[in-house]
Amino acid sequence: MLRPVSALLIIDAQAGLLEGGGAIPDASELVERLATVLAAARSAGALVVHLQNDGAPGTIDEPETTGWFIHPRLRPIPDEVVLRKTSDDGFEGTELETVLVREQVTRIAVVGLLSEMCVSATVRGALARGLEVVLVRDAHGTYNLEDIPSSIVSRVAEHALGDEIELVNAASVTFIRPGGLDAAG
Repeated sequence: MLRPVSALLIIDAQAGLLEGGGAIPDASELVERLATVLAAARSAGALVVHLQNDGAPGTIDEPETTGWFIHPRLRPIPDEVVLRKTSDDGFEGTELETVLVREQVTRIAVVGLLSEMCVSATVRGALARGLEVVLVRDAHGTYNLEDIPSSIVSRVAEHALGDEIELVNAASVTFIRPGGLDAAG
């Protein structure tokens, strides 16, 4: 049985990647699964961290442009952490490690965009810091890569991470409060 996690990292769930002309394939389905995982984390009292990419001028995620904002269905609530980043690894140049250590988090679930870039780099960063990682396989996504469908790119990105991660579906991941207490405790 899958052990629960005490933190959810939502990587780059930004409007420009999830809606409109710049959206990844199957974005609306991904938003639904992200919302499901987010609701489960919130209801259990898990730590929720939103990573938000600050793209270069003229890109879909340029700061303060429409595409940069976190998708409306996934917007942070007041007690959730939002960390802006400028590199693929969500640990690099952010307070992510400090937040996780402060909250005594050792096991995280990771979801978001893009599978082979920021998701992979952040998972590798977490593993390098000794964290246990659960990658929610149906709650991360990316673009097609030339003639390779996005679903294949995502699967290859998962397998490239090796056997140190746990792969689960959105319906299977469970959460607890940091410190091991569930929402009732």
